[in-house]
Amino acid sequence: MEEIVNKVKQSKLETVDLEKFADGITLHELDLKHYLFHGMILKEAEFREKTEAHDWKQYKGAYLTVYCSTDAIIPKWAYMLVVQHASEFAIDVLFGQKPQALSQIFRQKLDGVNWEYYEDRFVLLKGCSKMDVPADVYMYATKKLLPHVKKLMYGEACSNVPVYRKKG
Repeated sequence: MEEIVNKVKQSKLETVDLEKFADGITLHELDLKHYLFHGMILKEAEFREKTEAHDWKQYKGAYLTVYCSTDAIIPKWAYMLVVQHASEFAIDVLFGQKPQALSQIFRQKLDGVNWEYYEDRFVLLKGCSKMDVPADVYMYATKKLLPHVKKLMYGEACSNVPVYRKKG
């Protein structure tokens, strides 16, 4: 009987699994409507009182994203005040709801990658994962990879979609 050869392992293919950049991320949302009078009006003294009383320690070692789910007009200083309280505990304080914040976190992590490692390589951006990696993260990773790779693909090693091939 012939030995089964794993051609994927033998290939020069480098797989980038974007989901791995999300490992260990804990992300909390803070809706400012709970700090407003009737969920709509920001009264400075009341807002300061509520932010002062909030348990900011619960965000220790996690990311916090801040938004307002109502159509209230929130002055910029209110967001600044939240950052002032939360930054002592949270890894980072971001603006928006979870999907936007997750994209921001991915970008921060992708900015820390040495993309030159992929110089003239065949790279596969892994497509199937347990987590739904946002499309804008794939776009960002593609922009980072294009100046370096010889070929860029999307999907799985056994079934992929060619995206880019360097000319010449």
